[in-house]
Amino acid sequence: MMSRFVIVLFLCLNAFSNEGETIPWSETKKLAWTDFKGPIEADSDAAAVTASGITFSYAIRKTDDRITDFEAQAEAHFYTENSWFIKDRCNDHILAHEQLHFDITELHVRIFRYRLERLEISQHIKSELNKLHETVNRELAEMQHNYDTESQNSINKEEQIKWNAYVAENLKKFEAFKSE
Repeated sequence: MMSRFVIVLFLCLNAFSNEGETIPWSETKKLAWTDFKGPIEADSDAAAVTASGITFSYAIRKTDDRITDFEAQAEAHFYTENSWFIKDRCNDHILAHEQLHFDITELHVRIFRYRLERLEISQHIKSELNKLHETVNRELAEMQHNYDTESQNSINKEEQIKWNAYVAENLKKFEAFKSE
């Protein structure tokens, strides 16, 4: 039972993306196999692929050519058209593994929001915002890779349980920054 995670990382300067159907992360709505609508990659040994990522936008306010404030938004999204599964190779355990990939994306959105809140206004805020976005995406990709490696793509159930607890603990730690 192999699963593979594909991370979709992009900077969205607009509030919405035209990249097909997306599902925002929700504490109450968990992924279902019907959410995985993308074409199966024939040459893949994966049983399922989750495509999720962080959308990010910001607005800068200026007065007399001086930056005086900014607003930023970051959201976790699941990309239905880039996510897929092979029905006869998947079960509830693999779906839970894929859900945790999406939860890890939400965790990084929360960390991103936490860091955004601590940014101070400067005349270099645009580059600071972009750098922070790149850093969070790099950390997200690293955690997703570590998760799949350590859990052996959900095969190692003990490691899967450890990751479930770790992510739940950290989601709670950054609960003040959760998606609505």
